[in-house]
Amino acid sequence: MATATVKAEGNVKAEGKRQKAETPSGFDVMKVRADFPILSERVHGKPLVYLDSANTSQKPTSVLQAMDDYYRHANANIHRATHLLSERATALYEGGRAKAARFLNAPDPRTIVLTKGTTDGINLVAQSYGRSTLKPGDEILLSWLEHHSNIVPWQLVAGQTGAAITVVPINDLGEIDQDQYAKLLSPRTKIVAIGHVSNALGTINPIKEMIAQARTHGAVVLIDGAQAAPHLPIDVQALDCDFYVLSSHKMFGPTGTGVLYGRKKLLEAMPPYQGGGDMISSVTFEKTLYNQVPYKFEAGTPNIAGVVGLGAAVDYLSTIDRAAALVHEDAVLGYATEQVRAIPGARIIGEARHKTGVLSFMLEGVHPHDAGTILDQQGVAVRTGQHCAQPVMDRYCIPATIRASLGIYNTREDIDALVRGLHKVREVFA
Repeated sequence: MATATVKAEGNVKAEGKRQKAETPSGFDVMKVRADFPILSERVHGKPLVYLDSANTSQKPTSVLQAMDDYYRHANANIHRATHLLSERATALYEGGRAKAARFLNAPDPRTIVLTKGTTDGINLVAQSYGRSTLKPGDEILLSWLEHHSNIVPWQLVAGQTGAAITVVPINDLGEIDQDQYAKLLSPRTKIVAIGHVSNALGTINPIKEMIAQARTHGAVVLIDGAQAAPHLPIDVQALDCDFYVLSSHKMFGPTGTGVLYGRKKLLEAMPPYQGGGDMISSVTFEKTLYNQVPYKFEAGTPNIAGVVGLGAAVDYLSTIDRAAALVHEDAVLGYATEQVRAIPGARIIGEARHKTGVLSFMLEGVHPHDAGTILDQQGVAVRTGQHCAQPVMDRYCIPATIRASLGIYNTREDIDALVRGLHKVREVFA
């Protein structure tokens, strides 16, 4: 799994009813689980088994505490006042921006636009950069793996500008066809928008190589990093992408907050996306002068507490051995794949050679929604449906899948509970 397939060295052994605290990789999963208070919840009288982190991750105590501290000790608006609370709030907000820059290895915090999330960031780029530069005859290149939020904004801007959308196919494993990608790139390709990791299948795309290929044709590249952020190290300078977007709530932070990294010269040339307070330097009825980047893209009062939580999530991730965590996660994913494959009537959807975090599958004769309802009664939370990736479902000619998605806090015991629940599903539909 992941960038190099991880085998049994990351395996975790159970000790009675409690998983061994430390894997051979050195990752202490039980210590991590203790940081997430919601994991001690019971649902329908059973211990919560949370396998829906690709939808939204759970939050550690440090993130919850940071947001609570903001409201208790620094609740004020930013950039607008000289009193102490405003100074505190501004320092926390700009501190979140600086932490996001370090997380992505961005060259300058001014290349970080704080958004409502991945969807907001993609729409910003589509409507600001895309709408101001695209024209009839230009092409926007997407893949069949994309989340709806990396499809619909481009359809909107294509309709507004006369540009066309070209789609790269995927193979039966759920991987982007790299030969077709190379063939579809041309001088007409002005924007390439690709996910780093598929939310529906867990496929890790070779984005560094794909970015380099797009560059040879002069295309601008946006990477949807929502699913990569909680699992993989990200270095926007090494990737050489033009835009990179992510969501806080996928990486153990709060909802309603996200990050857009943009190449500075592109951000400076782009027109504002929205108008309002704080994105201006001067306003008269005759003319408005806009603020410098990144502030010209941050109109109105932002989600200050959310940015504080995002910064705390980055701090939390910095305390984790990310390489060891990935070994652990991928070992659990490998175990889950083996166990689900062994269930009669199970069909795994998407078996890319490089993947992480996600196991999508179906059970013969059972609609995924029915399976999800029964699993919930067993305390197991999974996502069922199209996962905002209907083209992926259409590619496999299926209506939906059951998706078990992992976080750093998941264990083999969680997978055992999932498998028991799936056998219960089979009993109900026998």
